[in-house]
Amino acid sequence: MVLTGNNPVEVGLGTFDYAVYPEARGAKGYETYLTRNAVAVSELLQDAGYMTAMVGKWHLGGKAAGGQGPHEWGFDRTYAILSGGANHWNSGISLPNLNNPEHVEIAAKGKIPQETFYENGVKVKRPMGVYSDDLWTTKMIGFLEEARKADKPFFAYVAFTTPHAPVQAPDYLIDKYVDYYYQLGYEGLKKARWQSQVKKGIIPSDAPMPSWSSNPLVQSWDDLSEDQKRRKARTMATYAAMMESQDSNIGSLLNYLEETGRRDNTLIIYMSDNGPEGQDTKGALANATIAGWINTVSNPTIESIGGGDNYAFLGTELANASTGGYSWWKWFIGEGGVRVPLIIVPPTNSQMARQGLMTDKFAAIKDIPSTILDYAGVKHPGDNYNGRAITPPSGVSIRPFLEGKSDRVRTDDQWHAFELFGNGYVVSGDFKAMKVRTGMWGDGKWHLYDIRKDPGETTPLEENMPTKLDDLVAIYERYLTERRVVPVQEDWSPWQ
Repeated sequence: MVLTGNNPVEVGLGTFDYAVYPEARGAKGYETYLTRNAVAVSELLQDAGYMTAMVGKWHLGGKAAGGQGPHEWGFDRTYAILSGGANHWNSGISLPNLNNPEHVEIAAKGKIPQETFYENGVKVKRPMGVYSDDLWTTKMIGFLEEARKADKPFFAYVAFTTPHAPVQAPDYLIDKYVDYYYQLGYEGLKKARWQSQVKKGIIPSDAPMPSWSSNPLVQSWDDLSEDQKRRKARTMATYAAMMESQDSNIGSLLNYLEETGRRDNTLIIYMSDNGPEGQDTKGALANATIAGWINTVSNPTIESIGGGDNYAFLGTELANASTGGYSWWKWFIGEGGVRVPLIIVPPTNSQMARQGLMTDKFAAIKDIPSTILDYAGVKHPGDNYNGRAITPPSGVSIRPFLEGKSDRVRTDDQWHAFELFGNGYVVSGDFKAMKVRTGMWGDGKWHLYDIRKDPGETTPLEENMPTKLDDLVAIYERYLTERRVVPVQEDWSPWQ
């Protein structure tokens, strides 16, 4: 979505490559790699004379998974992994892909399959002992320096692999956070996050906090043993350290732009990809095969958490705590899974009326490429790119809103729909209609929420606003039909 402005099922990514439900195998839109049904913003900017560069996580296909890597999608310079994540200190994988026979064979022997790194499409050896943030940042600065010396405008796509599992970070960043998270515990952390979100104006001052007990998958901090508490506190501290590291490396990129005089005419967009990871090595969100592998290859000591020989997960409870005033987390369609921060820093010579302001207006990830093209002055080709039929994107430019020419990014008619694992939602204005299968702890029924006033989705509104719900459900059903979305069995679980 962030590269094409299209809905995932329109470009082969109706589900993840490692979690394809049986009915979707072989179906159009479920190829599990980025298909040529769209054009990427990198291709259009490359055509317009930009030097285009990408580092980090691709996860849109490659030779093994089908599809093509970033060097074949309009990027002049790339240094990337084609999968969804990797060890942050060495060339080990993030997790075994159980659909990859080679991974299964190596993992069955109690060993760690190795990740493949590519530079400009060619396999390279990753330097050992270099933290992932530092690796990606150093490579990108090198690419940007090439563009500067060639006196070319640039498009940089920096896809950090932090804070993706495994949870690993430098020790000196971890240690200062451990006691803080130990003292808060699960419930205390969720409350502290909610209070911080309210204080900073991220959510309304009267937004209710989802109760800890309302989620059926989490246990209480007091149910843990002392050893378990220490282990979880260090895990959360490592997660925080991953974000501090990323923040520092983003600072390095900004410093480079400042020192080279390119900051003044650079548009910067920063965002996360989803909510925190709730997969675990125990409980309902554990896959037995993967959990067994982790227990075999991972250093079991608490002190090792953060190092390259430890494969810690954030886990279910810490994911729930991390979202504060939101509900659920990654893989789920509650706001804790799909609402992410978006920061847009304009070129200093632009006319951005909302410079320095925060907003709660809704925008979709697929609006990012339209915004980039708008500022670059590059027109999208619509339904045909170099003689190839493509699906026009449904993203809209955020620029009119940023410059004060519109009071919101999307009108009510510019709704946004999303489906994953048979769960779906549609947003129009401030309202979100949502349905979650019983196989993923929903009730299989439609509910309506005002996600501006109630971002935690604590109070369903369908009884008071049945017509509004019916209208949104009709939009969603039309979306499914027009895009040939494959239904999912009610009891199917992506973790099994």
